Amino acid sequence: MTTTTYAVTGMSCEHCVQAVTSELSGISGVSAVTVDLVPGGSSRVTVASDGPLPEDAVSAALDEAGGYRISGLTGVSG
Repeated sequence: MTTTTYAVTGMSCEHCVQAVTSELSGISGVSAVTVDLVPGGSSRVTVASDGPLPEDAVSAALDEAGGYRISGLTGVSG
């Protein structure tokens, strides 16, 4: 099990949280997604998965959810 936390920009409300959670949960191997919303700043999005996820898959899911962007990686464990 791998847990990765991304800093994500562009999120401003609960609808953003739901969209990001839904899109990231659709990536194969993802078992959980949690979001610490920081409106107007970098929200922390933590993804638990079977193994490391390709960053392009995460970026594509965030883009599909509403044009959100990874601004950094804040932690990886597992």
